Amino acid sequence: MNLKRKSGILAHITSLPGRWGLGEIGPQARAFGEQLAAGGQKMWQILPTGPVGYGYSPYSSDSAFAGNPLLISFDELVADGLLSVDELDDFPKFDPHTIEFAAVIEARMNILNRVGNRFESTEDFVAFCKREAYWLDDFCLFASIREVQGNHSWTEWPEGLRDRDFQCLETARADYASVIRRHQALQYLFSKQWKKLKDFFQGLEIEIVGDVPIFVAGDSVDVWANRDLFYLNTDGTPTVVAGVPPDYFSETGQRWGNPLYDWTAHRASAYKWWTERMHRMFEMVDTVRIDHFRGFEACWEIPADEPTAIKGRWVKGSGLELFQTLEKNLRKLPMFGNNFKLADHVIAENLGIITEEVETLREDCGFPGMWILQFRFGAQDMKKAGNVPEGVEVNWSVYTGTHDNDTVCGWFNQLPAHLPDGAEGEFDFERQCILDYLNSDGSQIHLDFVRLALRSPADRSIIALQDLMGLGGETRMNTPGTTENNWRWRFTADMLTDETLAWLRDQTEKSGRV
Repeated sequence: MNLKRKSGILAHITSLPGRWGLGEIGPQARAFGEQLAAGGQKMWQILPTGPVGYGYSPYSSDSAFAGNPLLISFDELVADGLLSVDELDDFPKFDPHTIEFAAVIEARMNILNRVGNRFESTEDFVAFCKREAYWLDDFCLFASIREVQGNHSWTEWPEGLRDRDFQCLETARADYASVIRRHQALQYLFSKQWKKLKDFFQGLEIEIVGDVPIFVAGDSVDVWANRDLFYLNTDGTPTVVAGVPPDYFSETGQRWGNPLYDWTAHRASAYKWWTERMHRMFEMVDTVRIDHFRGFEACWEIPADEPTAIKGRWVKGSGLELFQTLEKNLRKLPMFGNNFKLADHVIAENLGIITEEVETLREDCGFPGMWILQFRFGAQDMKKAGNVPEGVEVNWSVYTGTHDNDTVCGWFNQLPAHLPDGAEGEFDFERQCILDYLNSDGSQIHLDFVRLALRSPADRSIIALQDLMGLGGETRMNTPGTTENNWRWRFTADMLTDETLAWLRDQTEKSGRV
């Protein structure tokens, strides 16, 4: 058996069951880990775990280093004597299948801020603050100033705070000391609970696969504290922003709005910020998925004053040098030692407009790419040698779908039964073609896709939880280019049955992944 062959489930923490409005990193997460183990799975892929920003998106965070306090487990706080059961008596009852973000955040932060305000220092807390000072100090100061400033973007703060005048920051540290300490306490509690969770999953021999968005939000501590590493105006606003050019999905492209990296400045610093970022990630997870990997070869640069992505241009990224430097720097990490190989701990998201240069960079790095089954049933795809759904090579990660896809059932049910005459575009699909290929009647199309993913030659196979459960498009996690009604899906404990897990384990064993 190829011991590298393994499979896992894609489900974000917020989607987990629980009483308190959204999924947490406590008992419910550990129970999910036991279900994964029962199903023969060796990976749990999650989305970014930083504080959520615009549109409640985990990909728009105010820190690439901090944890999201909303994920702190209330049950763990009660068990640790930091929260009383009585304080939760009046907690609102929320829909167990959908996250009502505004109300949930208000209710949870009322509890969490109370816990943070009365948190008493311990030796472990002091050690944490000292050990994580390289990111924690700036983050807690940033979060505190923004809170006092009415949650306005840092570019709208008084000039001295905006531009990090030394005396203004010292005054802020003194004036906002109690607020800063509350943020420190919440980060400590998140970190403590996360370590317990990671240790539990290591005991199950299940990898946690984290997610690293290539870009950071403009309204983030990362940009505020490192202005020299980005292309910015003197007031901190970006001169150019990220996005993707017009394509078959959008006539105007996508203008994401993230500030772009000044790679010359990063190179001059020996990629210190990136090294620290990846160091932090590998303290938390075993493997990382790098979102929008193609941006390291070249990214779509849009003038900041342009309302759409049409008038952009491709500009070169860091290229191979960044990853060679990370390989060298991260080898010093105690959790890896001298045997560290970055390629063993990275999945490169190589979707979208991918050129030969992008694939060459990925292959030079040794990173597995992502092979999405939903994208492999186009009329033209099916005619290309090696491009059929089972034609993937070994060093890839096969997915039924990602957080940006519709579910398999939702996608399949919207396809035409047959294509119109003459329609053979690259992304034309028809249900009958798929059913013929799978030798299926379509009654369990989601399980057909799970089985196909598991039996592929690829070393890694990742199944979206909604696809394992056979759920429809109403449970889709995100629709790219939209800002409402995303990231909201949750499941309840009864939805992942013992029967489903037994079937999954059987198929996983038959595929040589256990």
